Amino acid sequence: MTDALPEKGVPGEQILAELQELRAGDLPTHGGRLFAYVYDPALDGLDALARAAHATSAHVNGLDPTAFPSLLAMENALVGATARLLGGGPATVGSVTGGGTESLILAVKAARDAHPDIRSPRLLVPSTAHAAFAKAAHYLRVEFDVVPVTDLRADPRAMAAAVTPDTVLIAASAPSYAHGVVDPIPEIAAIAAERGVRFHVDACFGGWILPYLRRLGADLPDFDLSVPGVTSISADLHKYAYAPKGVSILLHASEELRRPQYFAHADWPGYTMINPVISSTRSGGPIAAAYATLRSIGDTGYLDLARKTRESVAVLAAAVEATDGVRLYAPTETSVVCLASDGVDLFVLADELAARGWHTQPQMAHADHPPTIHLTVTAAVHATAASFAPDLADAVAAARSRGPIELPPLPPLTPEMITPELIASLAEGLGLGAGDFTRMAAVNTILNAAPPALREALLTGFLSLLQRPVFG
Repeated sequence: MTDALPEKGVPGEQILAELQELRAGDLPTHGGRLFAYVYDPALDGLDALARAAHATSAHVNGLDPTAFPSLLAMENALVGATARLLGGGPATVGSVTGGGTESLILAVKAARDAHPDIRSPRLLVPSTAHAAFAKAAHYLRVEFDVVPVTDLRADPRAMAAAVTPDTVLIAASAPSYAHGVVDPIPEIAAIAAERGVRFHVDACFGGWILPYLRRLGADLPDFDLSVPGVTSISADLHKYAYAPKGVSILLHASEELRRPQYFAHADWPGYTMINPVISSTRSGGPIAAAYATLRSIGDTGYLDLARKTRESVAVLAAAVEATDGVRLYAPTETSVVCLASDGVDLFVLADELAARGWHTQPQMAHADHPPTIHLTVTAAVHATAASFAPDLADAVAAARSRGPIELPPLPPLTPEMITPELIASLAEGLGLGAGDFTRMAAVNTILNAAPPALREALLTGFLSLLQRPVFG
């Protein structure tokens, strides 16, 4: 690794070459063969436009909108567009955040702070809710109530039974990230309204594409602010709005509902701090890039991208159904293909697919759910989807030939036993010491066998091992 602070400055051309060399080791962000982490519309010229727009506002600071009204205008425009798409009305307000996790944390904060009289506020979610809700509960010291799902969807009766006088927020997904299915939002919203509890719809993952899928004929339930009882909703623009990372929108049905989201502090000698979101200083670059992206693609453009995504999902799902050894685990009603094993080691299969240029996201077993492979499908997959079926069949055959991973002998471990030395030894023994992450089946098998708390400790230790500075 080169020195980030050399004694003398380095020419710009050399720095850019170094950055390109570093990027060469990353997974491909374009090309329709990466099914997680990035969202690619495969539109010529869009990257260049977004970069140029980002550059116009990269040094603009969102801390004070009166100093930089251009950023305020762009934020209001983005919130307005999202509100129109997601059933908002004249009273709807919103905020631009740095990502879905920030949006969810703020939704929980607003609900918690709206009830200062409740000493132990509680957040109620189905077990398929995004892990960011657990993070919000942890950061904000809110009790976290998790209800098992039925057929991969939130169970309204079970959710209703779990509401307590201290419940300040109920949440559900549209759709869930792991499986891509939409929870029964109207039924849960009715429960929340009856109990006088706020209800947040986490549409961070699919909020920008679901309205277009419905226009294309997808049979999806109502899920947005038009549903009585929905008090807030979040949607990430850096997902299916295809804006660069990271821009998310958090909408509230009214200004009164949003007010507790703000943080203000005047009792110090400096400026009065007033923040609608978690960050104080915020670069205008991502907001300008999102603004340019939405205006460039437009409503009809997003409808066409949704059509390509929907067609790609159908092609990939058909490939899974036609391949002996795997099966669809969840209905392909949105933009996710989730597959399970029907006789083949899924973690070996993920390695074999990666070797053939298809980069997927293995998901560990949880409660009654077996291990699965998650495919986030974007419009870019439209050009590559037809070639997935033969590669999947070939990868399944190769996985069968390799056979399932056998767990290596490991001593009984508890989270408290995980030390930096143990993590370094495990990483070396699993072939990760040199930074080669191309064969992860053995690692995933170990993680899958570990209870959640131990898995958390192992992965935390491994990430800490990776995040070490280099000194001279």
